[in-house]
Amino acid sequence: MTDNVHTGNVHTGSIPDERPPANTVGPVAWLRNNLFNTWYNALLTILIAWLLFKAIPPLLDWLIFSANSFGTPPQVCRQEGGACWTFVSEKLRFVMFGTFPYDEQWRPLITIVIIIALVLASCDRRFWKPWLGLLWIAGLTAVGVLMWGGVLGLTYVENTLWGGLPLTLMLSVVGLSVAFPASVLLALGRRSQLPAIRVISVTYIELIRGVPLISLLFMASVMFPLFLPTGVNFDKLLRAQIAFIMFAAAYMAEAIRGGLQAIPKGQYEAADALGLNYWQAMGKIILPQALAISIPPLVNTFISFFKDTSLVIIIGLYDLLGTAKAALSDPAWRGFYREAYLFIGVIYWVFCYSMSKYSQKLERDLHRGHRR
Repeated sequence: MTDNVHTGNVHTGSIPDERPPANTVGPVAWLRNNLFNTWYNALLTILIAWLLFKAIPPLLDWLIFSANSFGTPPQVCRQEGGACWTFVSEKLRFVMFGTFPYDEQWRPLITIVIIIALVLASCDRRFWKPWLGLLWIAGLTAVGVLMWGGVLGLTYVENTLWGGLPLTLMLSVVGLSVAFPASVLLALGRRSQLPAIRVISVTYIELIRGVPLISLLFMASVMFPLFLPTGVNFDKLLRAQIAFIMFAAAYMAEAIRGGLQAIPKGQYEAADALGLNYWQAMGKIILPQALAISIPPLVNTFISFFKDTSLVIIIGLYDLLGTAKAALSDPAWRGFYREAYLFIGVIYWVFCYSMSKYSQKLERDLHRGHRR
């Protein structure tokens, strides 16, 4: 009798159903909890859905269904009304490489591949070795040889003819590579106990961050040559690159300083207890933690800096956006600005989105030991 009661009540009839209610899981529950949890959220959801319903079908019709195929003349594209992707195919090489000699455009193409390969190699933590710096030196040397030429049988090409994506990548990648160590020194200098170093760092950071980048480019291109001796002149691209480095270093220094301030005082005391000097403590204990904390604002600066390269158009350099604008000046292709800016926007989005996703992955990896 006891056994029957035990098996009947405990094993077959007494255990409650532990599955959650049907209305708390699944897509319906997610919609209820996130989009229709209050009356105003429900109203906003309906409004946004209505706007998407009105906007997406015409957009898809223009992009795909009514789009003109490659090879369609511009006159036909204007009559049909859909997207004219012939513009992209006709102006692709000009947009990507600018006025670089047509027969030599394989050189900037290889330059793009080298720069992207260097960045991808640097994103792999297994390659964070001293030889990575040598790889960068070799890669950038190869980039210079390819773009300038004049050696190894390559035709010399002035950098006034450079443009498009190679110029954008060189300005941003080289600029950030040089500005990053400078920003670390500026951040350390701003927190230094030595008054002279602290004043110099604070003055530089606040002065550069207090003016827009376009003013630095204008000074580098127009004003700086006025102070040089007669007959002395610096390359315009080099002046623009220095202006970008100065600007990026100031902004990244503040992001790194925020990371340094977030380090608990006990970490500094632990470094002192171990008998480490200042540079040993910073290199082995403080800076690795501060840089891990600073990843989000640093990547935000990277993304902003990559897009700000489009400002070089004001000093006569044609980056990716500048070449797209120049392509629209062709009388036969005027008016196809939507196709041009959409194509350029996709390229910018791919690079910026990749940086954002990698930073999230790197942040998770570096903070894995701090999860609870």
